[in-house]
Amino acid sequence: MKPRTKPWTKPWTKPWPKRRPKLPVLAASWAATRALMLWLLLQDGRTPLGVGGVAREVHELYARWYGVLAGGTFPTGDRLWQYPPGAGPVLLSPGLLPGLTYFEAFVALTLATDLLVTAALARAGTRAGRSLRGAALWTAALPLLLHIPLARYDVQVTALAVISLLTLSRSTRACGAFAALGALVKVWPALALVGAPRGRTAKEVWTSAAVTAGALLLVLAALFRDPFDFLRQQSGRGVQIESLGGTVLSFAQHAGRPGRVVYRYGAMEFTGPYVPWVAAASLALTVAAFGALLLWRLRARRWTPATPYDAALAAVLLFTVTSRVISPQYLVWLLGLAAVCLTSRHTAQRPVAALVTAAAAVSTLAYPVLYDDVVACTWTGSLLMLVRNGLLVTAAGLSFHRLWTTTTGSGGPAEPAGPVRTEPAHDPHHLRAGTASAP
Repeated sequence: MKPRTKPWTKPWTKPWPKRRPKLPVLAASWAATRALMLWLLLQDGRTPLGVGGVAREVHELYARWYGVLAGGTFPTGDRLWQYPPGAGPVLLSPGLLPGLTYFEAFVALTLATDLLVTAALARAGTRAGRSLRGAALWTAALPLLLHIPLARYDVQVTALAVISLLTLSRSTRACGAFAALGALVKVWPALALVGAPRGRTAKEVWTSAAVTAGALLLVLAALFRDPFDFLRQQSGRGVQIESLGGTVLSFAQHAGRPGRVVYRYGAMEFTGPYVPWVAAASLALTVAAFGALLLWRLRARRWTPATPYDAALAAVLLFTVTSRVISPQYLVWLLGLAAVCLTSRHTAQRPVAALVTAAAAVSTLAYPVLYDDVVACTWTGSLLMLVRNGLLVTAAGLSFHRLWTTTTGSGGPAEPAGPVRTEPAHDPHHLRAGTASAP
C-alpha cells in the first residue's frame, strides 16, 4: 500500500500560521496610534511635517458646505463641489453632536467610524478559518498617512465598502445596500460588487444596490435642491500633480516642457502643452481597465471565499492608477480593501497588501512632508511620485494577475453549480454561485 502523500497546494491557498495577534493587543495598538494621529491633527502646521493646513479642509471647506446643505440645497456652482449627493448627509452628520464645533464633531465621528471598521474586521477575523491580520493591517497602516484620514471623510466611505464586503456571506441585500450608500457618497464603493459570484448572488446584490440607490436619490432630490450639480464640476477636472499622468508631466518639465502647476478644482493641476493628451490617455486607460474587469467576469470559473474581496481590491486599484487624480486619501480606500482581503486565509492578495502599505508610507512623504517639492516638480518631488505611483501600478498589475490566475482556471473544469463557502464546512453561512453567465 502506497504511503499517503500530502496534496500540493498553491502558496496563496495555504492556511495562515496559527499564531495570531491578540484582541487586547489590537485594541491597545488602535488606541495608541489614533491618539498619535489626533495629536498630529491638533498640531497641524506647528510640527515639522512639511506643509500645514491638512485640517483646513474641515475647518473651512466642509464647514462652509455644512451651512449651505443645512439650508436645503447642494453647493450650486461651487467648483470645489465634485461629489455625488450622498456626500451631503455625511457632511451634515457633525450636526448630530451638539455642544461641539463642526471640526470637533467631524473628527469625533471619523474616529468612531474608524473604530467601527476595526471592530468589523476583528469580528470577521475571529470567525473559523479567518485571520485577524486584516484588522491588524488597518490598525497599523492607517497611521502611515499621519493625520490625513481624520481630516477627510474617506474613512466613512471606506467603512461602507468594508461592511458591504463583510456582509456578503450573510446577507446579499445588506451587501448591495451598503455598497449603494457608499457609491452615492464617492462612487468607487460600487466596485465592491464586481466580484459577487454569478447567478442568484449577483442578481440579489445588484438588485438591492439599485433599489437602495434609487430610493435614496429620490429622498435627496426631495429634500435638497440641485443634487446633480456636481456633474458639471467633475467634468472640468484636469491632470493632478499626484496622478500617474502627473508624474509623466513632472518629468517632462525637466525635459523642457513649458507649463505651470496651478490650483484648480481643489487640487494642484498641470497646465500647458500635452496636458489634454495625458488626460485623454488616462480616460482611455480607465476604459481599458473596465474592459479587463468585464473580461475577467466572463472568463472566471472558480470562486473562492476571498474572490469577492480580491476582485474589489483589484478593481479599485485599476481605477485608482488610471485616474487623473490620486490624492493621498485614496490610500485609505486601498488599505481598507486590503484589510478585508487579509481577513480570509484564501486571499491571493497578500503581496498586494504589502505594496499598498508601502505606497501609503511613500505617499505621506509626498504630502504633507515634501509637498513643496512635488508642486515645484523638483527632482526629489518627481522621483518621490515615481516611486509612489510605481508601487501602485505594480500593485494593480499584480492584483489583477493574481485574481485572474486564481479564478479563470486555464485549462481546468468550470466551477460546478452550488455554494461557495466563506468558512469551513460546518459554518451555515455561504455564498451562492450559480452557472449563469456574468451580468
